[in-house]
Amino acid sequence: MNSLMVAILLASVCAGSASAGPANANSSGPSVAETLVRVQLVNALKQLEQDLGDAMVAADTARINEIFADDWQSVGRSGKITTKQSMVRNFKDGKDKLESFVLTPMDVQVFGNVAVIHGGVIEKRSYEGKDTSGELVWMDLLEKRGDKWVIIRSAGARVKLETAPDGPAHRMPLIFRP
Repeated sequence: MNSLMVAILLASVCAGSASAGPANANSSGPSVAETLVRVQLVNALKQLEQDLGDAMVAADTARINEIFADDWQSVGRSGKITTKQSMVRNFKDGKDKLESFVLTPMDVQVFGNVAVIHGGVIEKRSYEGKDTSGELVWMDLLEKRGDKWVIIRSAGARVKLETAPDGPAHRMPLIFRP
């Protein structure tokens, strides 16, 4: 009797599923295929950020040139605008040296042919021979141009450790100081 009930129940479920059509025909959410494409894009954009760091460590200016748009700009801590040309030149001339880095988790948001990625990085770095190592948070704005994604704008800030009145230094979550 139990096996007959299981068979009837299974047949009912299968018949109901078959007649219902695609699981998300009446749903306003993305299909499984759309979700998969989005996950693949998010992973590819995260990999682009990793590739950028690897290229900077290797001072691979050809790869850095591919990742940044020709019209890329960023505003530095001093308020001065940095262009792609000056940034690449600084890596090529050895003024800017990234020795190592570790990316922290990233958040990626895609809006058509534009994406925003923000995350953090812990890096060992020097600029003009001065140690500039530390922990930073950053945000890149990317645009799909032709068949590839490029970074068109960047912003970042150093994460400072704040000293509590009664204890050691600790991290203040996302509090930035100039």
